[in-house]
Amino acid sequence: MSFSRHRPLGLPVLALLITAVAGCSSTDDSPAAAVPSPGAKVSGLCRNLDRALPSEVDGRDRRDPEPASALTAGWGDPAIILRCGVPRPSSMSSTEADGVEVNGVGWLVEKRDGGAYRFTTTLRTAYVEVTLPAELTAEGMAPLVDLAPAVKKAVPEGIADQ
Repeated sequence: MSFSRHRPLGLPVLALLITAVAGCSSTDDSPAAAVPSPGAKVSGLCRNLDRALPSEVDGRDRRDPEPASALTAGWGDPAIILRCGVPRPSSMSSTEADGVEVNGVGWLVEKRDGGAYRFTTTLRTAYVEVTLPAELTAEGMAPLVDLAPAVKKAVPEGIADQ
């Protein structure tokens, strides 16, 4: 009696193909953020800010949103999202606007639908926006404490051109 071993070639090839496709696809759980489109001067400031940003904010590791850009950054899950070079918020002109200063950086404070907060720098030559998800608002302004040194280093005081 003769036995021959046949190796099914289809299964290993299929497994390899599935692994390759999974490795190339983007993950569905990546945070997303719209990339601002400022002018050249502000874009340069934002690139400098990106290089100065900490790898950790409020104990959360950096995890940048999609699409990848030097104008956006993120930390943790749910993500704290930073966008640099955003337009001036219309609410900044309101006499009802709330503001706060954290470690030498002024921020406009806006409560968003669903309990999230958006903070936008004031009196800086570029507007930097930080969105804090509702799940993290109980921790107060801790993310702004971690971000203030980078903002002060990369975005000079002044009035933004936008």
